[in-house]
Amino acid sequence: MTQGLPDSSQGRLKKIFKRFLIAVVFSIAFGYIEAAVVVYLRAIFYPDGFTFPLTEFGIGPLWKRLLLTEVGREAATLVLILTASYLFARARRQQVAYFLTIFAVWDISYYVWLKVLLDWPATIMDWDILFLIPVPWASPVLAPVIVSFVMLICAMVILYRCSLGKPLEAKPQDLVCLSLCAVLMIVSFCIAGLHITKPDYRSHFHWPLFAVGLAVAAALFLKRLAKSK
Repeated sequence: MTQGLPDSSQGRLKKIFKRFLIAVVFSIAFGYIEAAVVVYLRAIFYPDGFTFPLTEFGIGPLWKRLLLTEVGREAATLVLILTASYLFARARRQQVAYFLTIFAVWDISYYVWLKVLLDWPATIMDWDILFLIPVPWASPVLAPVIVSFVMLICAMVILYRCSLGKPLEAKPQDLVCLSLCAVLMIVSFCIAGLHITKPDYRSHFHWPLFAVGLAVAAALFLKRLAKSK
């Protein structure tokens, strides 16, 4: 893997690879914590099984109190991921890469742990509530997993380029475009999340909108990678 690289690049690569592995271990453990919380919540609110459409979402004082607690926990989760990515590196590009790594591995391992603990999801097309801020996000499990794999690949490329001393350069317009792509994907999740109690909930996840956001973001990353070479 390091053959042919200058000694300085080999040293940076080994250091980054070590930190990357630590970030992965941290994220897998974090994913277990997330899955464990969901195990408890489902035991409380869905003792007969967690299935869509949801019929009790937001009903009853206990649910509302715990729902507010869950929103706070999700906000705290984002703070933890941001803090960890900040501590893993000093350079801004590497911090972004570690954020992508931690978020992606955390999300993927979350579903792996749920499969281990609850034997859920039964299929990759089972629906899940992804997030609650500012409104519920929902989609088939496949959608966030795809996003996480793309994020992880991008993170690995960024870190590898940093180890070579040739970090990817992003222009302001690139960041704006990436932000718009993220908004498109988030909107697709939020639209579906607003219909999770309806019998036709499956029809409300806008796959084309999601695909456009993801495809354009990936294309922009590849374009910037090609130009950096």
